[in-house]
Amino acid sequence: MASLIVRSIPNTLTCCNLLSGCFATLTAINSGDFKLALLYIIIGAVFDFFDGFAARMLHVSSPIGKELDSLADVITFGMAPAAIVWAYLNTCHFTLSIFPFLMVAFSALRLAKFNLDERQTSSFIGLPTPANALFWASLIVGLDEMEDLSASICWAVLAGILISCWLLVAEIPMFALKFKNFNFRDNVVRYLFLFTSLVLILLLGVPGIAAVIVWYVILSLLTQHTQQTKHNES
Repeated sequence: MASLIVRSIPNTLTCCNLLSGCFATLTAINSGDFKLALLYIIIGAVFDFFDGFAARMLHVSSPIGKELDSLADVITFGMAPAAIVWAYLNTCHFTLSIFPFLMVAFSALRLAKFNLDERQTSSFIGLPTPANALFWASLIVGLDEMEDLSASICWAVLAGILISCWLLVAEIPMFALKFKNFNFRDNVVRYLFLFTSLVLILLLGVPGIAAVIVWYVILSLLTQHTQQTKHNES
């Protein structure tokens, strides 16, 4: 009995992630409370971190856990941010409001690729779905605080959706916040990212989360360029 309970802990956490995504989706569609929807996504991200952590710590990783994790992520980091953007754009132009759901399809494709890609053990190829979800949820919170929703903002959001869909499946290496050790020289990029992210959030508030994700992509590209330059020189 005790063994069954232990084996169920990671999957229970994964289901909590999935439920958080459901709550975020319903909140965005029914009430338009984007701050609360963002909070649910953040809670889902916490559960997403700890389900894998618990599986490794308890030595109970399983194929069904891996598949369940991806299904939960599609809801929390695919459907939920799409619903938030949909609820925001729906007040602007109904035709444009169908485009956010492209993120659901590309998030599912990104997660399927991740499950099969053995290169992504210590880093990522393409934008992680939690980062994409946090970007859109926090950005909409910031945009929603503006009094007027102009046509130019709607078209800019549409362009951003297309870019983020591409980033989800692009063959672009992006660093992960996984510390093999805490030596500064071995983790310069990670420490730099964490420090600057804290500054951005303190300065900008909730929309600062979106700025952090943009900075993450830029820093990943700069890191890749630096590594390629060193490799070519050697």
